[in-house]
Amino acid sequence: MKIIVGLGNPGEKYLKTRHNAGFMALDYILKDKHVISCSSKFDAKICEVHDPDKTFYVYPQTYMNDSGKAVKQIMDFYKVLPEDLIIIHDDVDLPIGTVRVTDSSSDAGHNGVKSIIESLGTQDFKRIRIGIEDRADKKIPPTDAFVLMEFTDDELHKIPFEEIKQQAA
Repeated sequence: MKIIVGLGNPGEKYLKTRHNAGFMALDYILKDKHVISCSSKFDAKICEVHDPDKTFYVYPQTYMNDSGKAVKQIMDFYKVLPEDLIIIHDDVDLPIGTVRVTDSSSDAGHNGVKSIIESLGTQDFKRIRIGIEDRADKKIPPTDAFVLMEFTDDELHKIPFEEIKQQAA
C-alpha cells in the first residue's frame, strides 16, 4: 500500500494559490486514473484508485500548517510505513518549473512538511518538491503572502505536472 499526499489549503479561495501546488499535482495525476471512491475522513479527502498497489491519494483538509495531523491518522489507520509515503508540495526555494525529489530531508522551512515530520517523528519519506519561485526580489512580497497568491496562467503552464506524475508512480 502507498499513500501519496498533496499539500495545500482547503477551500475555493486557495484553489489556484502557489501553496496549493500539491493539490494541483494530485488533480493532474488523478485525471487519468480510475478513481474508485473519494471520501472525507481523518481530516482529509482520500481517493482510492483501481491499481494493484492499493494507492491512496490524500488531500489534507486541516490547512497547510497542520497537515501532519491528517497524515498521521491515515498512516496509523492503514498501518503504512514512512517509506510508503510520498509528499508532494510547493517549494519557494526552487525556481518555477523545477521539480526536485528528495528522501529523508529536513522541512527546509516548509510548515506543512514540518507538521508531518513532527507528527510522524521521522523525516524518512519521499518528497516531490515543486518550484514556485519567480520573484525578482525574494523579499517582495514577503514569502507568507507570496505563497497565498494565485498563479498566473503563464506560471501554471511552467509547472511540469507530467514529470511530477512520473516521479509519484
